[in-house]
Amino acid sequence: MLSDSALVDAVDAVHVLEQQLASVMLGLVRELDGRGVPAVQGASSTVVWLRQRLRMSVSAARRLVELASAVSAGPPVLREALSAGEVNVEQAQAIAACVAALPGEVGSDTVEKAATVLIGHAAEHDVIGLRRLGQRILEVVAPEIGDELDRRALQRAEQKALQDRFLSLTSSGDGAVRVLGRLDVEAAAVVRAALDPLCAPGRVADDDRDAGQRRADALVEICQLALHTEDLPDNGGERPQIVVTVGYDTLLRGLGTALLDTGETLTPEAARRLACDASILPAVLDGAGQPLDLGRERRLITGALRRALVLRDGGCAFPGCDRPAKWSGASFVASRYGDGAA
Repeated sequence: MLSDSALVDAVDAVHVLEQQLASVMLGLVRELDGRGVPAVQGASSTVVWLRQRLRMSVSAARRLVELASAVSAGPPVLREALSAGEVNVEQAQAIAACVAALPGEVGSDTVEKAATVLIGHAAEHDVIGLRRLGQRILEVVAPEIGDELDRRALQRAEQKALQDRFLSLTSSGDGAVRVLGRLDVEAAAVVRAALDPLCAPGRVADDDRDAGQRRADALVEICQLALHTEDLPDNGGERPQIVVTVGYDTLLRGLGTALLDTGETLTPEAARRLACDASILPAVLDGAGQPLDLGRERRLITGALRRALVLRDGGCAFPGCDRPAKWSGASFVASRYGDGAA
């Protein structure tokens, strides 16, 4: 009866022999496939020939052919390690896949070195561990090449992200507009830097908004601030111009809903909020929708009146709101986020 240590040694020795025999089998399969022997004997493929000849399952035969091909394509040092029992068949396949994935700029010497390093780690790592090491093997065997390849990969990713950038605003037909977009990392960092200070909880009195609502409101605030500045182009930097389209009969009865130039409708309250700090062009239509009158542009809140509001209030007048004057429309903040009237 073998002692415990002798039993362990026997297992190790048999395992080495198994790998050596597996190496021989892979070599034979590779040679059979290369010569086309299965086709000569009437088989449609080497996989089918192995299944019929050795009574193997299709999956086992396919795996054997794939292993033979992978090991054959690998560097000689890998075949030698498998023949010597230094790596098992699965480890050899993993190492072969890792070196095969190295970029074409890498020379044969670097490939050989990478395989040697991975073989050296085979005694401590299983297949999964070797694959993880193989993903970063260039950092060990050729760090200067690895850094350059990482830089190129990052550059390609940035260029693709920049090319794929977009922003769309699509009406969903239920009173809302869906905002969808994609930004590169650099542009997204700028957007986050602008949004984050305005997304902090508690900036509005009794703030019960969730994170998504705070980000949406922050985006609107930033656009409001941009419209308050003089830095935007003339065609985009003007305050909103509202064409209030009113049918004659509706004008007699009273305002029902407001129609934007995009074709979307607003409630009277929303229209009044925009009108508080916008340019107004009154338009009157007859029953057939033909314009009867198109008035001159005027501002409901004039520059002088706005300055008076700033002097009086110093900023947003809604209770609990600490927005400065430059962030506030004449009544936008108070009426949109509070319960004040426009």
